[in-house]
Amino acid sequence: MKLAIQRRRCAGLSLAELVVVLGMVAVTAAVAAPNLHQLLRGQQLRTASGDLHGAILLTRSQAIARNERVKLTPNDEAGRDWSRGWTVYVDRDNDRRPGEDDEILAVHAPLPEGLQVSYSFTSPAPPQYIAYNGAGRSCSDTNGAASRLGTLSLFHGGQVRRIKINMLGRARLCNPAREDGCDGAAAPP
Repeated sequence: MKLAIQRRRCAGLSLAELVVVLGMVAVTAAVAAPNLHQLLRGQQLRTASGDLHGAILLTRSQAIARNERVKLTPNDEAGRDWSRGWTVYVDRDNDRRPGEDDEILAVHAPLPEGLQVSYSFTSPAPPQYIAYNGAGRSCSDTNGAASRLGTLSLFHGGQVRRIKINMLGRARLCNPAREDGCDGAAAPP
């Protein structure tokens, strides 16, 4: 008989206990949700900036390996919006856009919604692009000897990451909140 009474006492939770536990979970989730949203934005920004930095490194390494000019351009028609993704290619037909006659090396899909990219290079006129010559130097798409340096700035949820390309064509990823000399374009409106 005692065994039957003990089993009955340990059978489960009452409805009141369950409601209290669910209420505590709901309050904890409500407090943590804004922080999780900011954490998600930060991770999306780090991933996107890492992907774009990797594409720049791929462009440079392929230019050196092939000993010819290789380009990286945004995927939108106007050649301005990096948030719509980008393409690394060898521009065989010299039309400044990836096409059927070009050798496509890599394509990146659009970035997550809300992530913006700003561009500040020595020649800011569209179309925007990054080109490397066979020596691994950042150059103009029409002149392999003309140096092109500048900064790509990525913005998301109040956070910023920048990719700086120096006169030699070396790219570095930086965080202006933690590093000096990581200046660049202001956030787009």
